[in-house]
Amino acid sequence: MEEISKAVPEGRHAVVVMDGALWHQPSLDQDNVTMLKLPPYSPELNPAEQVWQYLKQHWLSNRCFESYDAIVDAACDAWNALCNETKLIRSITQREWCNLSVIF
Repeated sequence: MEEISKAVPEGRHAVVVMDGALWHQPSLDQDNVTMLKLPPYSPELNPAEQVWQYLKQHWLSNRCFESYDAIVDAACDAWNALCNETKLIRSITQREWCNLSVIF
């Protein structure tokens, strides 16, 4: 959380969304960062899950791979292609009922 806090521009506030993974341990909030823990069994609320679902649906599912390396290459290609589409990422992860940009 400290590293994220350092990256947040002055005068702004960040919200870090975390699921219930065991390695997501509670952490003290910084003045400009708040941790939002999702309820158990709620992948539909997790922006990261929405990104993975999009990657699988558009680039990775219903394919046969010849090797482990081919799987890794396809996943890397899909990830890199998606990273260049910031508007698409925003549309996948944003929810009209939860527009945090209005709050902060």
